[in-house]
Amino acid sequence: MIVSFDQPLPDTALDQYLADIKRVMLDSGLVESAVASRHLPVPGEEAIPALVASAIVRFTVADTDTLAKAFTAPGLHEVIQGWQARHPYKVAWANHEVLA
Repeated sequence: MIVSFDQPLPDTALDQYLADIKRVMLDSGLVESAVASRHLPVPGEEAIPALVASAIVRFTVADTDTLAKAFTAPGLHEVIQGWQARHPYKVAWANHEVLA
């Protein structure tokens, strides 16, 4: 999951968002692991007409059926709506097989 907030967030707010998303997904029992990392900015990237991430979150699930179920995890939409109301953001997905 590639997360891009419309405006820069204070570090504490981004940390809390990442913790909230990871918690709700792990609590669902559908996700085997959840890890997140902040985007590392590079000078000049703001000139690129593309989505620039605030952070990357990787969820590991058993299979594509479980992945589909994860989109309906209890509490997920409440977390998303709460954060979107305070700090709008966009998300891009990259579903893939395990990377070697």
